Amino acid sequence: MVVRRKIIGKSQENKNISFDNEKYLAEQTKAILERVKQFNNKLYLEFGGKLGYDYHAARVLPGYDSDVKLKLLRRLKNKVEIILCIYADDIARGKVRGDFAITYDFATLKLIDDLKKWGLDKVTVLITRFKGEPAVIKFKNKLEKRKIKIYIHKEIKNYPSDVDFAVSKNGFGKNCYIPTRRPIVVVNGPGPNSGKMATCLSQLYHDHKRGKKSGYAKFETFPIWNLPLEHMANVAYEAATADIGDYNVVDPFHLKAYGKTTVNYNRDVENFPILKKLLEKIVGDDKELPYQSPTDMGVNRAGFAIINDEAIRRASRQELVRRYFRYNCEYICGAEKKETVERVEKLLGENDIKISERKAVEIARKIGKEAFAQGRGHKGISCGAAIELKDGKIITALNSKLMHAASALIIEVLKVLGGIPETAPLVPVNFFKKISSAKTGILNSDSRSLDLNEVLMALIIYSNANPKVKSALDNLKQIKGCEMHMTHMPTPGDEVALKKIGINLTCDPNFSSRNLFIV
Repeated sequence: MVVRRKIIGKSQENKNISFDNEKYLAEQTKAILERVKQFNNKLYLEFGGKLGYDYHAARVLPGYDSDVKLKLLRRLKNKVEIILCIYADDIARGKVRGDFAITYDFATLKLIDDLKKWGLDKVTVLITRFKGEPAVIKFKNKLEKRKIKIYIHKEIKNYPSDVDFAVSKNGFGKNCYIPTRRPIVVVNGPGPNSGKMATCLSQLYHDHKRGKKSGYAKFETFPIWNLPLEHMANVAYEAATADIGDYNVVDPFHLKAYGKTTVNYNRDVENFPILKKLLEKIVGDDKELPYQSPTDMGVNRAGFAIINDEAIRRASRQELVRRYFRYNCEYICGAEKKETVERVEKLLGENDIKISERKAVEIARKIGKEAFAQGRGHKGISCGAAIELKDGKIITALNSKLMHAASALIIEVLKVLGGIPETAPLVPVNFFKKISSAKTGILNSDSRSLDLNEVLMALIIYSNANPKVKSALDNLKQIKGCEMHMTHMPTPGDEVALKKIGINLTCDPNFSSRNLFIV
């Protein structure tokens, strides 16, 4: 059984637009080019965060294009080369990037492919802090076979605290030099602690030894330095980095140097004195250093593109609730620490944020509880799902023997958006039953119930012969960015499909099956 509900109210979609991408592109491009001129037309630009698919920024700054950084680089593509850093231990441990649920080595491969699609093909890979790990050697060999330029840096003893050793022939001097010709060298990685800053400093060292007075800067989005420390957008960033223990602070160096209050995060502030010493040692003349604070080092014009502060505050509160659910789910799966959950719970309490602010949560829980009481669901598991559309409607669905809750929900959403009556099937039920039977009878699956990926593929096939279904599928783009909640964690097939659609999903930390192995 599927239940639909409607919350009365006008669409908030236009009212929520809070960020001007074109203004940001113009401001950020200008700031980068000015910084390049400042350093004799050679700048190593450390990119914090993701080059593409920056979904956190898109959620916190409604209207922000998740690929705006790639668009910026495409504008500058004749001036840009890219170095992708990946920490050897992250490859060896199989560290996973959360937004795509793929390991860092595969995330690096995907990023190279994505950059090529944007016309950014001057890409080099650097493995940092290499210790001879077999998995890393295998990764290196794979890239070399595909004609990708790849370099290796080993760990520098007591870096960064031992400045004299780091800035010497036995420190940075032992690192291989990566030749680059273009004025802007973007240094990025699949995640934090990839060795981006050390790579920039190593390149600076070698350049200055060659008589090239190149420079260093950081491309940042969060925290937004010209918003207050307690602004919800900055608090949301603190929640996003709770897993690595980051927190926001007033930049004391900027305050002392200029008498102005700006916001940075703890690691940049803590590292600034040692970073300044490293830069001074590299350039050999303090007068060449334009930086008096971590804020000075940053190239971040995001705050100047904000056009609706109240919408950002609302969106940021929602992001804290999302992070709360995400970390709880990761904790129950053994992938996150209890301290991370506690940090986000503390942020929720300090900012008086309630879980109920996410409207889909209580509705999904209510129908899931009702279904359980009535013995509905599948194999003793009653999973409720609810999604809030952009016009305020809430659509709900349950799991069944035939379909996962996510599958049933998206079918109902397509029917609502396509104006199809609730009692009219989108496709004949027997069509899905045949696929369900084939799962167990031909593919030897343990479950007959269809996940969302399977259902979408079935709809695509059926749409070739049915214009009504094709028209319904065209409405999928309308639910990108919608808020959804499930009372159980999604299976892999549900999770992948929901991410492709672009739905902002949260889940209660409950498993979708009593089986330990779920596919």
